[in-house]
Amino acid sequence: MFVVTSSLRRPVTVVMIIIAIALTAWVALQRMPRDVFPSLKIPTIYVAQPYGGMDPAQMEGFLTYYYEYHFLYITGIEHVESKSIQGASLMKLQFHPGTDMSQAMSEVIGYVNRARAFMPPGTVPPFAMRFDAGSVPVGQLVFASETKTVAQLQDAALNMVRPLFATLPGVSAPPPFGGSARTILINLKPDRLRSYGMSPDEIAASVTAANMISPSGNLVVGDSYPQVPVNSTVKNIKDLETVPVRTGQYPAVFLRDVADISDGSDLVTSYALVNGKRTVYIPVTKRADASTLTVVDLVKNSLPKFQAAVPGDVKVSYEFDQSPLVVRAINDLIKEGLMGAALTGLMVLLFLRDIRSTLIVVINIPLALLTSVIGLWVCGQTINLMTLGGLALAVGILVDEATVAIENIHHELASGQSTARAVRKAIVDTAGPRLLAMLCVVAVFIPSFFMEGAGKALFVPISLAVGFSMVASWLLSNSLLPVLCIWMLGKGYVAKEGFIFGLIKKTYGGIVWAAVKARLIVAPAAIAGVVLAGMSFYPFLGTEIFPKVDNGQIKLRIRATAGTKLDKTEAISLKTLDIMQDVLGRDNVSLTMGLVG
Repeated sequence: MFVVTSSLRRPVTVVMIIIAIALTAWVALQRMPRDVFPSLKIPTIYVAQPYGGMDPAQMEGFLTYYYEYHFLYITGIEHVESKSIQGASLMKLQFHPGTDMSQAMSEVIGYVNRARAFMPPGTVPPFAMRFDAGSVPVGQLVFASETKTVAQLQDAALNMVRPLFATLPGVSAPPPFGGSARTILINLKPDRLRSYGMSPDEIAASVTAANMISPSGNLVVGDSYPQVPVNSTVKNIKDLETVPVRTGQYPAVFLRDVADISDGSDLVTSYALVNGKRTVYIPVTKRADASTLTVVDLVKNSLPKFQAAVPGDVKVSYEFDQSPLVVRAINDLIKEGLMGAALTGLMVLLFLRDIRSTLIVVINIPLALLTSVIGLWVCGQTINLMTLGGLALAVGILVDEATVAIENIHHELASGQSTARAVRKAIVDTAGPRLLAMLCVVAVFIPSFFMEGAGKALFVPISLAVGFSMVASWLLSNSLLPVLCIWMLGKGYVAKEGFIFGLIKKTYGGIVWAAVKARLIVAPAAIAGVVLAGMSFYPFLGTEIFPKVDNGQIKLRIRATAGTKLDKTEAISLKTLDIMQDVLGRDNVSLTMGLVG
């Protein structure tokens, strides 16, 4: 066989190729993003249309209907979902898999502009954004202060930290939550409006006219040509009180006569608590193509820069970090892979009773996995639960190639041949059957490439990890393994069959011979048993996209004491326990530890 013969003739070249593979794999591991799941690449676009003051029925009839009508013209659209609430409409545009989302976004914007021509005056442009399941929060930037108000924290987060935060690669920068935006409130007096015979629209028109900016152009003054803008905006809130509503009659009606004006904030619809106190936070949301660990590290390393941008009495901290979940998942899978390799080596040692042969088999495992990592890197995959799970799954299969080859080498050596001849003959004789076995394993994963949607995004990484590692294992068993056998076993090596291995081989041979003789009974019975077992247990299997995960939650029992109206069991994170105790009182909270089931 060409691969075996070439490897035996140029062993140094084989070793140099292995070193190059190891170095390339190290570079790939440093550059590959690390995340919980691969990018699902869900072809979805969301369109959010605000219009303050409209009820759900008006939003549906005057705005949402026209959007839905025009969105059906978009190429590749699968279906459109919409939800209309008071003052807003949210539309979800689902596309067929494989749709060019850049073109789809362009068409969505075009039809949004066309649909707005049929809508009521004052309709503002909507928000159109792409969505992917990988765009998830990985933590929160929390702003806390003992002296600043919530409005001041909101201002610091929005205008001082968010511009710096938005420049970090792989991070989206939503506005801060939990604060109260500054609002100039004009509270009308209904009795005064009735006495003057005024409507709220008349007040709104007067305020608008009193705050007008008009680019009136330039004026020639001698040799100069200055710009002369008309700017009548109010600089002092008290000046709004003197805005005339009706003139030309006595007495004139001013805004102070029909309304109270204050510098405050809008109605509070939501707030954030940290340690029982109002605060402001910015969600740290990674983009779909970014690595969770990279984003978290960037944010943590940028905390001093964020802290320097705010006043000294404002503390900026990173809370609710989600990166430990990724780190634990990666470490657990690495431990499982190492344990599988160790147990595999122990089994090989138990049967072959030779430490050198065992070492040759075990060396094949990490080299095949490193080669698979290079293949995953070239295919644009990431280090996630799917790819790591595929690599861990392949550990037990990888040793088959090397074990079969090394066992056949022992068989040939037992016949009295020289080490070089025994190695070459054993590898060549088993190359075909080992290739067939490898292709059978790889063929199991081929259907995943014909899936669509989230299923394809989840299972293709596993298939690639197993496929690359299996192909690498076959190539290594035909190239590196014979070279190592000649170097490590030596010329005077004599193969010895272990007692356990010989006993098992003899027993297994007898069972196989008996089964072959009774094949007309054994084969139908085995098929019937498998079918019966599958039909018996299938109804008890659940159907979920992902299995249940223990993410460190607890059961918290909040009992009704001292007038507290909460009496329920909730699953919360450990970090919120102190907040709940501070708000409800530590005597009102009793804790029962246990996994959330």
